[in-house]
Amino acid sequence: MSILTKDYYDILGVSKDASKEEIKKAYKRLAKKYHPDLNKSSNAAEKFKEISEAAAVLGDDQKRQQYDQFGSADFGPGGFDFRKAGGFDFGSIFDEIFAGFSGHGFDIFGGNRRRGPRRGRDVLYDVSITLEEAAFGTKKEIEIDSYVECNKCNGTGAKRKSDIINCPECNGTGTVRHARRTPFGMFATQSTCRKCQGTGEFIENPCPECDGEGRIEKEISFEIKIPSGVDTGTRLRVEGKGEAGEKGASNGDLYVNIHVKKHKYFERKGNDVYVHVPIPFATAALGGEAEVPTIKGKATIKIPSGTQGGKVFRLREKGIPDLHGYGKGDENIIVQIDVPKKLSKKQKELLKEFSGSTKKKGWFF
Repeated sequence: MSILTKDYYDILGVSKDASKEEIKKAYKRLAKKYHPDLNKSSNAAEKFKEISEAAAVLGDDQKRQQYDQFGSADFGPGGFDFRKAGGFDFGSIFDEIFAGFSGHGFDIFGGNRRRGPRRGRDVLYDVSITLEEAAFGTKKEIEIDSYVECNKCNGTGAKRKSDIINCPECNGTGTVRHARRTPFGMFATQSTCRKCQGTGEFIENPCPECDGEGRIEKEISFEIKIPSGVDTGTRLRVEGKGEAGEKGASNGDLYVNIHVKKHKYFERKGNDVYVHVPIPFATAALGGEAEVPTIKGKATIKIPSGTQGGKVFRLREKGIPDLHGYGKGDENIIVQIDVPKKLSKKQKELLKEFSGSTKKKGWFF
């Protein structure tokens, strides 16, 4: 029986029958923990070298078989070099590990990753409208403080077009390469160029109006269209009306939050509206017509004789249009009996006569 000088399975924390995928996952987890650029402890470099060696052996079928059988794996003259480990793609693993650090100082083994000008930020704006405006649509003039493209340099940020040159620090790549020696060889990283912030361009003579930004902050006003059918909570997107982007990049968008004011008479439920309308006692008893308000104006409804308070009359499609064009809601009229507070002598006599002629057994007796 052979005696293993190093237990590579134990180093990676995997079982002896672990698959290549399990070995790769274990290595990626440990490499992220012990990589010298991420872990500044004194033993990180040695630990990283150890787990890389274990992964190189167990990730190569031939070396793994030799290790399982004889307790060692031959790396040849010079010992272990992870860059030459054929069974394991360390470069792709490092790309995955450092993907979240791109633009924050690390760009491991990647190519030139030049950062273009940033798109403008989106802007959020609140608008209050009436129920009538929500029902029929409207236009609103709004004012916002925002970044707009500099007119003097047309968004380039330079005094003249010829003032825009390749960054002398990174030669126009947007990244700067660094090399450091570690116990297991040279290790290269790339970081975002500080001089050009990753754009690869440098402005020799900035525009005096925007100081090289390509945009300036100012108060702007413009008209927006609010479609019919909106309600409180509706958010409208107005493309390109957000902040101007950096040096010619696209603008952000404007998002308009709608708030519908409470109405004096109407109550909205979905696309339907409700309104309470008083009618005279005589009309309720004898029947007749009643004039009622609608969102668009006035209408007349027929009141049948014997109408009780609380009865609901429906006016089809007199409510709010659907925002997506699926028809209209209804108007629901809830009648209330208007009992007069003052009566003339003759009215009282007539009511007493009427009351006497309609006496009947009570509800409960």
